[in-house]
Amino acid sequence: MKHLIWILPAFAAVLCCGCGSSEGYHRQGYDFYQVNKIAIVDVTGPVSSEAVKNRISDYFVMELLKKGYSPVDRAQIQALLKKQGFQASDFSSSENVAEAGELLNAATVMFINIPEFDEEISMNAKLVNTRDGSILWIGSGSGKIDEGMAAMFDAITGVFDGNQKEKMSDNNTLDVMTPETEAIIHEITKQVCKTLPRRR
Repeated sequence: MKHLIWILPAFAAVLCCGCGSSEGYHRQGYDFYQVNKIAIVDVTGPVSSEAVKNRISDYFVMELLKKGYSPVDRAQIQALLKKQGFQASDFSSSENVAEAGELLNAATVMFINIPEFDEEISMNAKLVNTRDGSILWIGSGSGKIDEGMAAMFDAITGVFDGNQKEKMSDNNTLDVMTPETEAIIHEITKQVCKTLPRRR
């Protein structure tokens, strides 16, 4: 069983080999060394579970750290907003993003959205300057799980998590991620963040 644990990450990469669709753009001439602290404000889309949203945020935290930034994850941001009597949706517009920056003590904030969660999963993220509401970077990616490979993945990971399945509510929101879905979301996150400039 120990050997299986080491095999799973490599298997997940094979499973998600369809994750090749991505693009991103950043503000030309902008010095990203000015960006340090990034507050991940929220994850929106057909995701109802706070645990799932926080897990997706964690994947972005990993990628941001690789790029040299100092991210503040969604769970911390949500706790702060709740304490101050705000919701993440209060800062979704460019007009209110300056207020978000002041409240969160962050010059830049990140918004993550999953517009599509079906046979194909799509994801986008944008980095916003809280001083003027301008977008510094935006990236998107998508992927699709191969059904045959997913069945094999289920058979292997079933050893660890039993018969866990995605729980979809009546309004088609995601409550729990299966191992294969989590793997593909992790890979899509990597693809989305590829175009984010490094902080030099």
